[in-house]
Amino acid sequence: MSLFVASRSAFRVSAPLKRQIRSYATDPSPSSKGSNNTLLYGAAAAAGLAGAGYYFLSGSTAANKAQEKVKNASAAVAEKIPGVEAKKAFTGGDQGFLSLKLEEVEIINHNSKRLRFRLPEDDMVSGLPVASAILTKHKPVDAEKAVLRPYTPISDEDTPGYIDLLVKKYPNGPMSTHLHDMAPGQRLDVKGPLPKYAWSPNKHEHIALVAGGTGITPMYQLLRTIFNNPEDKTKVTLVFGNVSADDILLKNELATLENHYPQRFRAFYVLDNPPKQWTGAKGFINKELLKTVLPEPKNENIKVFVCGPPGMMDSISGNKKSPRDQGELKGILKELGYTPEQVYKF
Repeated sequence: MSLFVASRSAFRVSAPLKRQIRSYATDPSPSSKGSNNTLLYGAAAAAGLAGAGYYFLSGSTAANKAQEKVKNASAAVAEKIPGVEAKKAFTGGDQGFLSLKLEEVEIINHNSKRLRFRLPEDDMVSGLPVASAILTKHKPVDAEKAVLRPYTPISDEDTPGYIDLLVKKYPNGPMSTHLHDMAPGQRLDVKGPLPKYAWSPNKHEHIALVAGGTGITPMYQLLRTIFNNPEDKTKVTLVFGNVSADDILLKNELATLENHYPQRFRAFYVLDNPPKQWTGAKGFINKELLKTVLPEPKNENIKVFVCGPPGMMDSISGNKKSPRDQGELKGILKELGYTPEQVYKF
């Protein structure tokens, strides 16, 4: 499935905070029904066929690319046939690492790229459960041990033939540097799934996503899953912190979702170094903002998800002790009265 394309600017949400306080309708918006999903997918498909904004570095001809898109579309249709289950690339257990070929690279901004990796077979889907991630492996020259890093794909779990990774290059980051240096045709070892939070439709009445930087990717996985399912009526509030406006990843996709589901999805952006015209929140994600826009902790059927750099995590919720240990709930969320059961740290 192609990435969502925004039909208006992502900065609508930067209106003064007093105009952004949560105001959801009691009943789901008509736009949450299947007819608008068709509209959303149609726009995305048209954008994908146009190929706007992509840097194709694979050297294939336009005819080959068009043919590939038709093949992928056909596979997608076949995958949706009732009773026919698509083959999953990542099956976990003792499967081990898969060697995936890098097919395309898209430059997102000054330090982020989208990398498309082909799955072993064209009709395979990733099959990752939501929420979960994959594990990448790379052994630098002369290094004693391989570097292992988890990533959450931004492509749909039922998209046939490929997965997309959104990767920000960090100074002295061995895996992110390696991924940014890769060229189409090279291969990466990948395994999965790495299970995170088991999602099911309407599991919570209202969820909040507090993200910083590339911490948006597991949040986007949840957003895609919720709004791709017309039976899921979950309300979602996103608080997304970044250094500058150019650092806001997936901003077009997020704006598209907010346009189509205004009564169920609200996004609030916070910038360390905002432009002069910025009217949204400035600095760091703070207690006052979260108290204002997050669902109140007294509401039992809510969940707050947090993902971002260690400093942000420490301030908002405390860091995890390990992938299997959520650690103690600390920081702003604890001060606001949320319980450990109401918070999940990616």
